[in-house]
Amino acid sequence: MLHEIAEATRDFLGTLDEGLRAAAVRPATDDDLRRRWAYTPGSRPGVRYGDLDRGQRKAVHRLLASVLSPHAYAQVTAVMALEDVLDDREGGHRDRHQGDYWAVLLGEPGDEPYGWRVEGHHLSVSVVVAEGRVSATPFFLGANPARTSYRGRTVSQPLRLEEELARELLDRMGRTARGLAVVADTPPPDLRTGNSPRVGDVEPAGVAVGQLDRGSRELLVGLVRYYLDRLTGDLADEEFDALDLDRLHFAWEGSARRGEGHYYRVQGPELLIEYDNTANDANHAHSVWRRRSGDFGEDLLAAHRAAVGHG
Repeated sequence: MLHEIAEATRDFLGTLDEGLRAAAVRPATDDDLRRRWAYTPGSRPGVRYGDLDRGQRKAVHRLLASVLSPHAYAQVTAVMALEDVLDDREGGHRDRHQGDYWAVLLGEPGDEPYGWRVEGHHLSVSVVVAEGRVSATPFFLGANPARTSYRGRTVSQPLRLEEELARELLDRMGRTARGLAVVADTPPPDLRTGNSPRVGDVEPAGVAVGQLDRGSRELLVGLVRYYLDRLTGDLADEEFDALDLDRLHFAWEGSARRGEGHYYRVQGPELLIEYDNTANDANHAHSVWRRRSGDFGEDLLAAHRAAVGHG
């Protein structure tokens, strides 16, 4: 896996001329840039996807595909394409375009640590490679419109399972557990952690995994696994094996009726998953997977710096 990521990164670099390379590559030591992320519209550091030629754009996609599972890669491309759908719905007054995504590299392969980010509206994938390991959180995906329909039937819904798996869990758990899981009648307007560089002290809320029956516990673990499976198999397995599944909590806020605003989060000692669908008449979804001590590769970089310091 490390080889595939390094190769895709080198291939992308190889497509860039001197000017684009200067814009794309920043120092691996730029910790401020590494931690500065967003999922709102607007320009980013790096090179703009829409300004690249065909070969360079394909190299960006190979970069993403080097860490993403097939279904997550399909979700990412759908999220990018939705920018033109949203632009049409808004009458074009915000001049959105699926080219408005940026790729930036922090360092280069061969000089670990190194990393990269592909980011724009409703997409942020941050990768850090250090000490022979890979970090890929925060991992944000959003969709607006979250659902496009024809006569009541869904045509497009990029984050469908992010919603459906959580609803299945809420529906499956008994009345007592559901009473614990639903902690508020009104959902927050957005993810509680937003684009903060650190998760911080978000207290676990809702129902604990130990308060669920066996079937519901399996559904909760399956929901967590689905988020982690945004990454390729080996990377997802490593993340999953590091979790303390006996300390998970699940909380739901807002309405359980379809088409009405809702939010949920799953927490463990090192895990935070958030999902909301409240804006635009509950047709604008956000989702993120984060690691408390490992976002932006903080844990890997700390281990690297300790190793170097003791070298």
